[in-house]
Amino acid sequence: MGNRKLSGENLERTLWTTLHAVRTGEMSPVQADAVATQAREITRSIRTRMSILKMGSEPVSEGLLDYSK
Repeated sequence: MGNRKLSGENLERTLWTTLHAVRTGEMSPVQADAVATQAREITRSIRTRMSILKMGSEPVSEGLLDYSK
């Protein structure tokens, strides 16, 4: 999975890679669950930040926009 930039696209790719690894026996379900848990927390954090910005009518930061690419 390497040292890639944090982005929505890379997160999705990592989740699919993880699923494939479990199916082929390269990764245990417990490890995959840890990856999925981290992905959920990252997604929840981004969603929360976006919600707060919307409520305050604040512009979305470049970092959040870069993540969504």
